[in-house]
Amino acid sequence: MNRLQRPLKQIRTQLSTLIIVITSSLLAACSTPPVAPLLTPTPKVKIGLALGGGAAKGFAHIGVIKMLEANGIQAEIVAGTSAGSVVGALYASGMDAFTLQERAFSLDESQIRDVNLLGGGLIKGQKLQDYVNQLVGNKAINQFPKPFAAVATELDTGKKIAFSRGNAGQAVRASSSIPGIFMPVSIANKKYVDGGVVSPVPVDAARDLGANFVIAVDISSKASGQAASTSTLGVMNQAIVIMGQKLGEQELARADIVIRPKVGKIGASDFDMKNVAILEGEKAALAMLPLIKQKLAERSKN
Repeated sequence: MNRLQRPLKQIRTQLSTLIIVITSSLLAACSTPPVAPLLTPTPKVKIGLALGGGAAKGFAHIGVIKMLEANGIQAEIVAGTSAGSVVGALYASGMDAFTLQERAFSLDESQIRDVNLLGGGLIKGQKLQDYVNQLVGNKAINQFPKPFAAVATELDTGKKIAFSRGNAGQAVRASSSIPGIFMPVSIANKKYVDGGVVSPVPVDAARDLGANFVIAVDISSKASGQAASTSTLGVMNQAIVIMGQKLGEQELARADIVIRPKVGKIGASDFDMKNVAILEGEKAALAMLPLIKQKLAERSKN
């Protein structure tokens, strides 16, 4: 082999080795699946309704629900305090807004009021309990299509208790037992009174059930120096408003939307003004619809 042939042979050998290396690398690359970028799923928006207390003003909740449903906004989770627990339980049990309205118009106050003369004239609340259980088909709360909580106050400790299981009528009765008007409700050897003392509008209870977008409905009368109702029920209801007002403001700040129907002129015992309350609920919800839709659209993008 001459001197010229040796370098040519070395070059051919090096080229063959290089081709083998490149071919092997390409084959390995083809056999390895591409790494997909990590995608973070957009969390589902779970709308919760937090329905506040306010005795006969609670019929406004029905108007709010009517307007939300009419615009395709469906709450998946419901929490209620006092009057809000009554409407909330019926709604969470499967009733739509129009059925709620039918039940409201057919309601006679005597169906839910049972005075205990031996108990100082206080309302026992058993009729209210039975009425709610009848309308929900005697289902326990944990059997409702929608998660639901009725907020009450433990009398001995002042703790907020959210009933999300068990006897629906009894939970609503506890949540609605205005001190001085209703007798406290005994459940498992503990006594409970109106949830408005500690949570006038149960925003936190709705979030605890899994809601990540809370629409709160505040129907309370503010302690603003204006003359309050002089009826016994009105006076006691106003006292609860005063006690829970500061707590209520803090909790409402944690809501995504706050709807405030103009029901200030409706007294706590004005059950004959239910149609007015429902209409005010509709009007208040309608006014907030653009903001609700805007915030829901923003939340669904994030």
